[in-house]
Amino acid sequence: MPLLVAGVLLWSAVHLFPAVAPGQRATLMAKMGEGPYKGAFSLLLVAAIVLMVVGYDPAAAMAYLPPDWGRHLNNLLMLVAVFLVGARHAKGRVKRLIRHPMLWGVVAWAAAHLLVRGDWSSVVMFGGLALWAFAAMLAANRRDGAWVRPEGGTAVGDLRHVAITLAVYAVIVLVHWQVFGLYPFPG
Repeated sequence: MPLLVAGVLLWSAVHLFPAVAPGQRATLMAKMGEGPYKGAFSLLLVAAIVLMVVGYDPAAAMAYLPPDWGRHLNNLLMLVAVFLVGARHAKGRVKRLIRHPMLWGVVAWAAAHLLVRGDWSSVVMFGGLALWAFAAMLAANRRDGAWVRPEGGTAVGDLRHVAITLAVYAVIVLVHWQVFGLYPFPG
């Protein structure tokens, strides 16, 4: 569990640093250069992911018993999560409706997993990453001030985004089923 906690904390710190300390980020980037800064940033994120993967114990003690209906809501929330995470780069209109769609997608992803995984490793990882996403939204809002809605997308962009969301969701289902042995749909 200590490696998992370290991974979640490292992920959070590296991601929050630019929003919480923009002046220090700029100074560090000026000293290191943009390429080396981004390289170090990426290496720290890879290290965080490795720590989380190695530290995650699916056989950890149970913190709570997930509800039976959680699998149904999990599947819907995962579809929403994939849609929101992809919205940042989509040419649709959702970015005009939701500030920080990618971070809200992380919150939906975390909530979905907490509905079906009640072990302590899941609580630490998914709960910790949800807390990071909320902190990142608050930090970005504080740094950036009032939200200026981006220009609108198109209906075609929305349809393309939905099609890509469904394709990515299907791949996620297949990976969970074929690689992890976790069929996400109730029988």
